[in-house]
Parts: sequence; C-alpha cells; structure tokens
Amino acid sequence: MNFQVTVLKILAAYPDGFAVMEDLKRDMAILATSGRDWADRTRRLAAKAPDLDIWSQGLVERLSGGWKITAKGRAVLDLMEFRPAASETVQVPAVEDSIAASTSFVPPLWQPADRAKRRRERRERRREARERARANAS
Repeated sequence: MNFQVTVLKILAAYPDGFAVMEDLKRDMAILATSGRDWADRTRRLAAKAPDLDIWSQGLVERLSGGWKITAKGRAVLDLMEFRPAASETVQVPAVEDSIAASTSFVPPLWQPADRAKRRRERRERRREARERARANAS
C-alpha cells in the first residue's frame, strides 16, 4: 500500500505526471531510505484509502518506458492529502466514491521541449562522475 501511495506522490511531482522507470526507481530509492518520516506519512495517507489499487482503479497508466498519473489519480491523491481544520470532521469516502465524485479536470502541465536533453546531460554528468571516482580510487 505504501508503495502505491509513493508512486502517486512521485508521479504527481513530475511536470506532466509522467516518469520513466529509471527516474521512478531512483526517486523511490531516495524516499525509501529517507527515514521514518516518509514511511509514517505514506502509512497515514494509505489509511485514508484502504482499498487503493492504482492499476485497477485507473489512477496510473503505463506508457512506453514509464508510468503516468491520471486525472483520477490526482483527484484521489488530493482527497488523501486533504487536511480539515481542527473544528471540522471529515468522512473520507471510499476511493471508488471519490473517483466518481471528482468531476474536475486537471489539465496536463506544460512540459519544456528540452526535458530529454536535460535528462541526457544529467545522465552524462553522473557517468563522468562515476568514471572520475573509479579513476581516483585506483
């Protein structure tokens, strides 16, 4: 369950909600090793949607080379992250009910044309850094 919440959170952080598997795995590794805070946070969010299944409910879709969060996925994530005021009490509906109730459309965010170029440059810098580290180690 925490895995699915983590996937939703990571994909929602990307400009258009799409992440290639390499980036998704890297981000998940960072969050998994970031300490107890992240585990507690995802556990709290998962408790608000106990029947969460990002694949069968259509919250995330598989595209060539990666995963993308859908508008339903963003709506469910917003409902899970909603914090009522101290004086309010909120009954969190089941995930299916929240998907049906959400009629707001989240337009895709603008994606810079040079995103692939920046990604390539980042990979090249990491590769060069690994090679320098190996050279210095020997």
